[in-house]
Amino acid sequence: MHSMTFSQFTIPSIVWASPPPTTTTIPRCKSLQRLSPVSAVASSLIGPPPSRHHVTHSMPHEKLEVFKSLESWVSKNLLDFRKPIEKCWQPSEFLPDPSQGFDGFNEEVWALRQRVLGLPDEYFVMLVGNMLGEDSLPTYQTMINTWDGVRDETGSSSCPWAIWTRSWAAEENRHGDLLRTYIYLSGRVDMMMVDKTMQYTIRAGMDNGTENNPYMGFVYTSFQERATFLSHGNMARLAKEAGDPVLARICGTIAADEKRHENAYIKIVEKLLEVDPNTTMLAIENMMKKRIVMPQHLMYDGQDSNLFENYSAVSERLGVYTTRDYAEIVEFFITRWKLEKLEGLTGKARSAQDFVCKFPLTVRKLENRAKKVEPFRVKFSWIFNKEVSV
Repeated sequence: MHSMTFSQFTIPSIVWASPPPTTTTIPRCKSLQRLSPVSAVASSLIGPPPSRHHVTHSMPHEKLEVFKSLESWVSKNLLDFRKPIEKCWQPSEFLPDPSQGFDGFNEEVWALRQRVLGLPDEYFVMLVGNMLGEDSLPTYQTMINTWDGVRDETGSSSCPWAIWTRSWAAEENRHGDLLRTYIYLSGRVDMMMVDKTMQYTIRAGMDNGTENNPYMGFVYTSFQERATFLSHGNMARLAKEAGDPVLARICGTIAADEKRHENAYIKIVEKLLEVDPNTTMLAIENMMKKRIVMPQHLMYDGQDSNLFENYSAVSERLGVYTTRDYAEIVEFFITRWKLEKLEGLTGKARSAQDFVCKFPLTVRKLENRAKKVEPFRVKFSWIFNKEVSV
């Protein structure tokens, strides 16, 4: 890499290139205490990954040209998934309006608090966990900008890939803002502990195993957007059944955004399967073997070293996001991307195809295990002085 001198600083110039692959071992900083049976099952697929060798910049240098060549396709086919800002919903539309005066605002806050009285504590565990996932947006945008060939090289690049990522982040940013404010106004949670958990979680980052490789990265985002679509959609159903139509509308609206973003990422993988089926098939296999982790999988509140595992167990029990959902997502992508019908694959890619197409059967076995465990109770720091069944 050549460089240019500016004043007393030597600044490397930006080169459209991928560093050579490297491998490091990054251990999980988690306690070794044994998980409860239900936590172990729930986190076996949707919890944190085990310690592993981390490969970085695994995409071969020549594959950069694939993503460079797709820039015009991104402009024509991907950027249309953005919504014009003036037509986007905003968090303030769903919340008490402070501009109507003290009395009017207080009445709306009181009405909100009356609605949430019927919501079980477990629902607030889910709402806080989902909010932490949405509010960790700085981590996700940072992660995407580590992917070779599609990163935003300047922070405001005119590259279509970068424009998409910034647009996606701008839309996603509203989700955490809305959930956080609704949770805050509810008075049902310890916001000091929620805020600390948020800071711990962003500081921890995430470990999704994408190796700075956009082939793997876009498989991950496709899966993750569908998972969050299902999670928010199921919370909308639960909120409606519990008598809070406003919260149901909030969760349903967020779910609709996630669905639109899912469709965008699905389209990217479809295109990659068209232009480079062997590499894309291997990337899908790689991510399935590592397993797709939820973005907030390193959440920590300063107390519970198994916080995400316990959160996952509540999610499993309530049916918000489950091992069944995980299996159905894999099955959905096998069908949507026509993976069983791909032809002309090389030997390794054919083996990958066989593994991925049989993978849902493995997940179904874990689903059966999850049905057999008994619930237990644990205290979440977010919920005021109460234990929650998981």
